[in-house]
Amino acid sequence: MLIVVPDDNPPALAGTPALDRLRKIDEVRLYDSDATDPAVLIERLKNADVAVNIRGRTRFTAEVMQACPALKLISIWGTGTDNVDLKAAAARGITVTNTPGANALAVAEHTVALILAVAKQLAPADRAMRQGGWPRNLVPQLRGKRLGLIGTGLIGREVAGMGRGLGLEVVAWTFHPNPSLAVSLGLRYVELEELLQTSDIVSLHLRATPDTQHFLNGERLGMLKASTILVNTARGALIDEAALVESLREKRIAGAGLDVFETEPLPAGHPLTTLPNVLLTPHCGGMTPESNLIGLAMAVENIEDYLKGKPTHVVAGPGK
Repeated sequence: MLIVVPDDNPPALAGTPALDRLRKIDEVRLYDSDATDPAVLIERLKNADVAVNIRGRTRFTAEVMQACPALKLISIWGTGTDNVDLKAAAARGITVTNTPGANALAVAEHTVALILAVAKQLAPADRAMRQGGWPRNLVPQLRGKRLGLIGTGLIGREVAGMGRGLGLEVVAWTFHPNPSLAVSLGLRYVELEELLQTSDIVSLHLRATPDTQHFLNGERLGMLKASTILVNTARGALIDEAALVESLREKRIAGAGLDVFETEPLPAGHPLTTLPNVLLTPHCGGMTPESNLIGLAMAVENIEDYLKGKPTHVVAGPGK
């Protein structure tokens, strides 16, 4: 069996116990450069039985899978699956697995860090002081404010708990509300329109699917209060970026904290980089030593379970 890691760039798997564990299964070929070019990806995977996907920018299209007839399993390191054509995988009998929850705590902590940094205007204060200033702006307190979560998966649930710890009132909207979960998390499900119109902080925690493309479009962004802070640590495609830039530029919302973008890496000179009321981080919310090791171990365990005939964390494939 040939296991191929086509895209360990920057290195995540190299030098870890997970790679040692992977090599105990069978032959492993690890590439430490990008595989965003479909021709490069096909060349690396053409004889592979198993692919371990490290980077979300590597796209497993129907054409790529068709050109790799031996491929039977794609083990994704991470939760997001929007870089894989799941329907094509299922049609070809390819099982796709991911590692849900491995970085939930890390992303939730990053979400709260963005909320605090934007609300307290930490980045502008730091910039002003480095330029000789001594800014004394009044910034909002968070206790008693309303945090609106769009999505209550594993990350959203962690953010809910942290938000309550800060004294925030937590409300949420999701495609499939769970009343018992709401009770356990101490939150209340509301209609999306109410959440957008009344929340002081709105945080996105949905998967990127055709149904969630530009979920926050211009119309929905227009429902936010002028004092609202928007945070996105999920996927850039969830927000109409052009509409968001306009909202921030016109100060229709107070600010935004963004870890994900429609195009990644964020292009040089992008309008978001020119706005003082937005804080940007490079899709690093889930990147901690602890979460990396947990997720990589899960990705290898998914391969081991598949080979035992008991696949785990399956998101697409035969019978799914």
